Amino acid sequence: MSYSTQAVVEHHLQAFNEGIDSIMEDFIEESVVITKDATYRGIAEIHAFFTELVNGLPEDFEDAVIMRRQEVQGEVAFLLWDAKPWFTFCTDTLVTRNGKILYHNFAAQAG
Repeated sequence: MSYSTQAVVEHHLQAFNEGIDSIMEDFIEESVVITKDATYRGIAEIHAFFTELVNGLPEDFEDAVIMRRQEVQGEVAFLLWDAKPWFTFCTDTLVTRNGKILYHNFAAQAG
């Protein structure tokens, strides 16, 4: 079965409205998430990262998110967004394979 990178990105963005279990559907044990502070490998570490991230967001965070750019080229997706006043600049780069996120780089500038 073939999965488009665009479909994976769309699910990942929607998953943030649905919770941690939905977010984790996009990852496999071989997945790696890289941030400015740490590298998270595998389901357990990635789950812990997203749990802390999501639980730390304010209630009205979703309403503040503005997607500035979304580019998909093959298995790579680049997202540029902000959520002011909390994040003034954010990027995500995803590498997908077989309908899952294999690599996810995330960087954010706090407001």
